[in-house]
Amino acid sequence: MIIYPKPLKAGDKVAILSPASHIKDALVDGACNVLAQWGFEPVVCNHCKGRCGTYSASSEERLADLTWALNEPSVRAIMCSRGGYGAVHLLHELHHDLLTRDPKWLIGFSDISALHATWVHAGIASMHAPMAKHLCECGLDDCCNKEMLNVLMGGKPQYEIEAHEFNRQGVVKGQLVGGNLAVLSGLLGTPFNILEAGKILFIEDIGEDVYKIERMLYALQLGGVLEKLKGLIVGQFTEYKSPDRNGESMYDMIRRMVAPYDYPVAFNFPVGHVDDNRPMIEGADVELSVTSGNTTLKFL
Repeated sequence: MIIYPKPLKAGDKVAILSPASHIKDALVDGACNVLAQWGFEPVVCNHCKGRCGTYSASSEERLADLTWALNEPSVRAIMCSRGGYGAVHLLHELHHDLLTRDPKWLIGFSDISALHATWVHAGIASMHAPMAKHLCECGLDDCCNKEMLNVLMGGKPQYEIEAHEFNRQGVVKGQLVGGNLAVLSGLLGTPFNILEAGKILFIEDIGEDVYKIERMLYALQLGGVLEKLKGLIVGQFTEYKSPDRNGESMYDMIRRMVAPYDYPVAFNFPVGHVDDNRPMIEGADVELSVTSGNTTLKFL
């Protein structure tokens, strides 16, 4: 049973922090402006705009910002400014009771998938969604930003997406988990693994060649997970060489990998390192319907 954080109301505080890479100050300031126009009070954490090599701060300082936001009663949601690399440094200190004592929305994607995994294991819903740059540059009228606000205020999305020629039809219900495949694959064999049988899985990635994604999927196949999914949502794979050295595109390879199985598969879903990056509630119960006409993902 997944716990949903309480819906936000006007005046609630939203903490912005950088648990991984550093970010340009202007993007944080722009995100704060959008949050304020939504009626929330943005709070920029101490090390959010910092710089320590490629990171925003030391792992201890980044953990201190996240711990403060989790413990501060007036903070009702936590927005990660960006991904990059570094969130994994914090996982060993994110104890179950720290997350469950006062459940709060966690917002972010990419490297933040590592943090989403900890929320899922604690039984708390979180939001795989755009971060500071998208809020800053796309503004109030952007459909993804509007849907993020809807979720924060207690709504549940329903997405209808145009059919893709590689889709496999079917209707299933189950728990939705997923995110950046490289990040999540790095958690296999750990207490934070969410790539498990019986789930509806969504995947995306950036800058990973076809053979590298194939290697990750083979790990799931050899582990008995790939064949036992309830459904698969294939998001956007960007900034890779296509076709690869063996002549396959990313979607060609994924289609081949899941061909032996009979669960529904939806290709070209708008989630990933693209402008149309629909908010996905990690851990939510959903209904996935893939038909000849479209793909529908309904959060229950």
